[in-house]
Amino acid sequence: MSVDLNKTASNGHDKMVISQEHQAKITKVRGLIGPLSDKESVYCSDASISRYLRSRNWNVKKAAQMLKQSLKWRKEYKPEEIRWEEVAAVAEKGMLYRPNYCDKYGRPVIVMRPCNKKSTPAQDMIKYFVYCMENAIIYLPPHQEQLAWLIDFQGVKMSDVSFKTSRETVHILQEYYPKHLGLAMLYKAPRIFQPFFTMLRPFLETELYNKVKFGYSDDLNTKKMLEDLFDMDKLESAFGGNGDTGFDMNRYAERMKEDESKIISFWTQAKPVS
Repeated sequence: MSVDLNKTASNGHDKMVISQEHQAKITKVRGLIGPLSDKESVYCSDASISRYLRSRNWNVKKAAQMLKQSLKWRKEYKPEEIRWEEVAAVAEKGMLYRPNYCDKYGRPVIVMRPCNKKSTPAQDMIKYFVYCMENAIIYLPPHQEQLAWLIDFQGVKMSDVSFKTSRETVHILQEYYPKHLGLAMLYKAPRIFQPFFTMLRPFLETELYNKVKFGYSDDLNTKKMLEDLFDMDKLESAFGGNGDTGFDMNRYAERMKEDESKIISFWTQAKPVS
């Protein structure tokens, strides 16, 4: 599988100026989705509706339908109500976490290590994935809507990767968090993973597929891209950086508990989602 890194380090996010025409379409989407609860109103900011419109090439009906499905899922799954104590047992395995640094474009980073999943039930993994998404999005800086994913395949065996769980994760990411993925770096992915990715490809929309990059420690293009995107003194050594913090469960638990007050405050105040 070729390593295509040329498009990733351009500007870190999709630059967008909302024109009068686009603003009119946002208003039309609001009309189609109808009355909203307080939490739904917080979620459905202009910026959020714009993400759905751009995900559907500014087609108002398709964007409204997509947003309705997302609101239905949020009402049933209640992702903003997932608390640290519910996912701590999964988190302590170190398979998924948000390190305490961003890339050079201000994108929060999520690190994933499939080899650490052990015997975690699929739905527990999905719940923790959603928790991490909600947590990272809260920390998006102004004018940034994307996250950077770093997936460390060191030591991964095919038995560590579930096709069903991967497909469900892709579905959630594409349908309920559109435009939030800026980069997914699959680092040191073994050759045995290539047929798996080929099987997953039909479930990936073209835009998301283009955000997926394969990187290798002995590849100069990978090294340059990571240097362009990250402060190498902060980036973990597992990805070729000089950082030595890694995953510390005690410190991470403290951060997540501190984050909860901010998340609760966010959803109880009439503050638009960016």
